[in-house]
Parts: sequence; structure tokens; C-alpha cells
Amino acid sequence: MAKYFLGVDAGGTKTHALIADETGQALGFGADGAGNYQTVGFDGQQRVFKEVTHQALTMAGLRLDNISAAGFGLGGYDWPSQHQAHFDSAKSIGLTCPIELANDAVIGLLAGSTRGWGVSVIAGTSNNCRGRDKNGREGRITGEGIRFGEYGGAGELVAKAIQEISYEWTQRGPHTLLTKMFLVLTHAKDLDDLIEGIDLDRYQPNASWALTVFQAGYSGDPVAREVIAWSARELGESACAVIRQLNLQDEDVEIIEVGSLFEGGTLFTEPLMETIRAVAPKSQFIRLNVPPVVGGVMLAMQRAGIDITSVRTKLIDTTRAIINQQ
Repeated sequence: MAKYFLGVDAGGTKTHALIADETGQALGFGADGAGNYQTVGFDGQQRVFKEVTHQALTMAGLRLDNISAAGFGLGGYDWPSQHQAHFDSAKSIGLTCPIELANDAVIGLLAGSTRGWGVSVIAGTSNNCRGRDKNGREGRITGEGIRFGEYGGAGELVAKAIQEISYEWTQRGPHTLLTKMFLVLTHAKDLDDLIEGIDLDRYQPNASWALTVFQAGYSGDPVAREVIAWSARELGESACAVIRQLNLQDEDVEIIEVGSLFEGGTLFTEPLMETIRAVAPKSQFIRLNVPPVVGGVMLAMQRAGIDITSVRTKLIDTTRAIINQQ
């Protein structure tokens, strides 16, 4: 009797569901909006889970009771004390099979790693870093950003850029192209208006402003380039911390790069690699180029005792095929 596995990737902006059989053949896919409970609450999360799962089941021609195991990668699922609430949310869609939960950084690692272990570095709206060793032991940072001194995402990058603009305003720091470009971005009258407007929330910085920082960097502005390098080094230090937690310094550990900031190219990737290789010289860097929901299916397969390395290539190829058909 065939076995079928459900993977769900629930983040702050989008949620995906994927169904595959035990050979790695992807059969169904679903997509909807945010599924992180911090964004939509648990009621909203359950609604999204039901919707994406329904889409995937319909495409696959299956029922919920056909699912052998399910793996959920959840943004906002950070601590053991949150397990029951997230488990209840996942189960609420009607699943009766075994359910495995993980932070969404873990399924990004599973989707990108060729061996099922390594370290994922997340540089999206914010930042995160999680790792697994060969025995499944996990290492991590909090994933909660500035409060705990963790930097590397777009939001933290923009905050650092604004600090540098403020330093120009107070004459603590040099002139920077960032100032001119942020004036254009916000339509502020002048630097005084920009600083005042940010302080009084007339101008509200967000992660999308990171694109402007990269544009300034590639235009040669030294301040912008250092802001980008600083962000990359900080994310690299988080990876080094996880590498030390798992004693992977001497391993050819795979570093899985996840998130939009990696599209910023070498201004970001080179300082990151340099920082990590200072601690783990054999590190190999892999840019995640498949939907992380693939890792959700792998999480479910692992729960069922399937060797995910044997089905990985087929699962990735067939997932791309059904998504391209959308």
C-alpha cells in the first residue's frame, strides 16, 4: 500500500503545502498567505493550514486519511513550551497520522542539504540560524533578532543603515550615498526632515528598504558596503556559534543559505563565507533554490523512518515540475 507524506511551510508572508509518496514523487501543492501565529494568530494559522492542505490534497487526488505522516516547518515556533499549541493547530485540520514539528529554519536545512545535516543561515526579513549534526542533535540561536544581539536580516540591515545616516546628520560619521537615496525613497524634504520623520513615524523603515542599501553599495558607497559586510559578518558569527555547539569545526559542513538577502551577491556572501571559514575551514556553501516545503515532506519521511537522501533528488525535481505547472 502506497504511503503519502504531507509537508507544510508556514512563514510570516506565505504558507505552502506539499504532498509526495514514499518514492519522492510530488503529487500535490498548495499556497496561501501568512501562517506564522505571530502574524495571524492560531485561528488564522489553522485556517491557512486547512486551505493549503485542501489544495494539495485536491491536486494529488487524496484524502486526509491517506497521509502517513506530516511535517510542519513553522515560523514563530521557537521554544519547547510552544509545542502543544502548535501541535493542536496542526492537528486541527483533521490529521490522524504522526505529526512532526520544527522551526522553519530546520526544513530549509533539510531541503538544501545533500546529506540531511549541516547549518542553515536565514537572511530574509529578519535572521535565524539552526543546525543539525549527523546524529540529529540540534544547535541554534534564539531567532529573535536585535533583542538578543542577532543580526543579519533585511530589517537589521536597514536599522544599521539608518544609524549611519544619523551619524552623518550629527557629524559623528561621514557623508554617505545612503542619505541621498533614502531621501529619494521617502520623498523627505531634507536630512532634517528624514531624521525627524523616522523618529515621529512619518517615515516607517521596513525590510524592503534593504534593496536601496544594496544599490548604494554597488554604486561604490563605502558606508553602505560596510553596512552590508557588517550584516553578513554578524550572520556568520551566528553560524559559527551553531557550528561550535555541534562540534562541526573540522567537518566539511554544508551551510545552506536561505532568504532574499543572498540575492544581494558578493557584497553579502563573501564576508559571510570569510567569517564562517575562519571557524570551519572546510565549510561548503549551498544556496537554497527549492521551496523549503520540500524539507517539510522530508521531516515527515524521517518520522516514518525513510532515508531522505535516497529520495531527495526525485522529490526536488518533481516538486519543481508541479509548481511550474501552476
